[in-house]
Amino acid sequence: MNKLELIEALKNQEGLTKSEAAKVVEIFFGEMTEALAKNDRVEIRGLCSFYVKKYMAYTGRNPKTGETAMIKPKKLPFFKAGKELKERADHK
Repeated sequence: MNKLELIEALKNQEGLTKSEAAKVVEIFFGEMTEALAKNDRVEIRGLCSFYVKKYMAYTGRNPKTGETAMIKPKKLPFFKAGKELKERADHK
């Protein structure tokens, strides 16, 4: 499912206009993005959680040339499936 399909499902199930459904989806994902940008954890009980993981700088290697390079520290978002989501995905 992509964002447009989510908007369409929300429109059909809740009787919203397409622009109202799009606004709801934009607010939802916008707030999640803002929380992750502040290093907050986003948890949707029974479904999943999102968090930002910090990586320290390290020495890497270019696979083509074999040269070593210093990799800068970085932060990456992570998704962790909840127990209920894991169970539902396994049984369907």
